[in-house]
Amino acid sequence: MYGLIIENMTEYIKATYGEDKWEEIRRAAGVDQPSFSTHQVYPEGLIPRLSKKAVQILKVSEKEFFDQMGVFFIGFVSQYGYDRVLSVLGRHMRDFLNGLDNLHEYLKFSYPRMRAPSFICENETKHGLTLHYRSKRRGFVYYTMGQIREVARHFYHKEMKIELVREELLFDMVHVTFQLTFDNRAFTLASLTMTREEKHLPISASVLFEIFPFCIVFGSDMVVRSIGNSLMVIMPDLLGKKITNWFDLVRPLTAFKFSSILNRTNNIFELATVEPILNDKPIDRQELVLSDELDAFNDEKNLRLKGEFASMLKPEFIGFHQWGRINEHVRPILGTEMIMFDAITELDFNLIPQLESEMK
Repeated sequence: MYGLIIENMTEYIKATYGEDKWEEIRRAAGVDQPSFSTHQVYPEGLIPRLSKKAVQILKVSEKEFFDQMGVFFIGFVSQYGYDRVLSVLGRHMRDFLNGLDNLHEYLKFSYPRMRAPSFICENETKHGLTLHYRSKRRGFVYYTMGQIREVARHFYHKEMKIELVREELLFDMVHVTFQLTFDNRAFTLASLTMTREEKHLPISASVLFEIFPFCIVFGSDMVVRSIGNSLMVIMPDLLGKKITNWFDLVRPLTAFKFSSILNRTNNIFELATVEPILNDKPIDRQELVLSDELDAFNDEKNLRLKGEFASMLKPEFIGFHQWGRINEHVRPILGTEMIMFDAITELDFNLIPQLESEMK
């Protein structure tokens, strides 16, 4: 866990209850250091230890403590400039909520070992939406509720009601369902705009495969039908095989099924090959850039793809289209009945020809 969260707790207690209370809590929890570095990694058990003593000493409920700590966080991060990031994540509150996974991907540049949660929106109406929160950390449900409610108030000037519908533990993961009620009239406008755009942006398959050399197209049976030019060189045997036998879904934290993907076209997805795709020849370390899911994938030779899905014309198909590590994102919108995965590869695009030659 990065010190940013712990430092936020420290400052919240000092600002709300006084520095003497913080010192009392710190000593009661057996924590020797009085302050923390935002970019340093600390033991996962530190927050639970401190919060347990804080609730006892401050005589508040766990819900109130974490909820208000989450509210405080939005103002706390402004000193590091993150308020500017939060303020440009979308014109409307729905844009912010649908882009929460994208925000955490951005933050990984500053916090590469971050164990980010995953957020999925569904059942959206003009009165709100259902938000699914998944995390491998426990105890941050009310903290998350406070953060989201304060973002709505501070940046979008909206009053939001958050209801905790369900909380369950699935293996090592916490899955929480929230019902968010707020003025979401922007949802209707966005739906109409998307419909108009889809009708006027046809793109042929040949152009698509040139633009996205790592794209993957597969059907409802999860069998791969087509792949981009560069991926064809690297993984020619992928065609005609089930994508689930070749790739694991790293993010979002959901089942790797056609129906799950179809309902989450607003999310950034990350795939990683089940097996290494490079040979055993020594290669320069710069050829691969590792993502942060170190606990899930430690092998540097696994290919990782990041991107999103977009609709295509053929019914019962999904495709994965890719954008490069350069900052130019070209997203084709091809219809409403097929999805295409659009991936950032973890390979440096300047080194792709070298990699392709190694695979020959």
